[in-house]
Amino acid sequence: MTSVFKNTALAICTAVLGLGAPPAWAQAHHHAQQHAHPQAQATAAAPAPAPAQRTVLPFDESSWAHALQYGPRPAAYLFTTSYCSTCPAAFAVLHDAVKNRAAKPPLNAVMMDVSGPQALRHARHFKGMTQMYAFDGFEPAIRQAVDPHWPNVTPYVVLVDRKGQTQRVIGPPPPEMLRRWLAAS
Repeated sequence: MTSVFKNTALAICTAVLGLGAPPAWAQAHHHAQQHAHPQAQATAAAPAPAPAQRTVLPFDESSWAHALQYGPRPAAYLFTTSYCSTCPAAFAVLHDAVKNRAAKPPLNAVMMDVSGPQALRHARHFKGMTQMYAFDGFEPAIRQAVDPHWPNVTPYVVLVDRKGQTQRVIGPPPPEMLRRWLAAS
């Protein structure tokens, strides 16, 4: 998948989800779109799917750095696999922590081993999920980009506070970690 196509897809999804992009990214995207391959331009001009329709966005080696720099803050990311039996419970802990807040931070699930329609089949396990992503590329390199010390154990939860600081845990986040994350929000 070319970077122009990825940027176009990201822009469409950002618009559909109502997420704002920083002006510098928007300008860079607009420039890239002007010089995009005609097929990518046609894709960008296509009508966006209805907001109720679930989509799976690609998550490659550059996605984590982009999410930390330009993504919503605060936010939670649960890295999971199709066979992770404890991941839905860890996600439920996240959802319970934010469900009664006026401003709910995005709760994202990142599938590591399946993509597209296969990943969407697992969406029902993550009640309250804002967006689903799926690894798109060499899985060990993507994990390394997220955290070089991550031992490839799921559920792996990363909480990003309003300042962009991260807290990481394998398994459900403990109450004190959630309090720190939400207090900084």
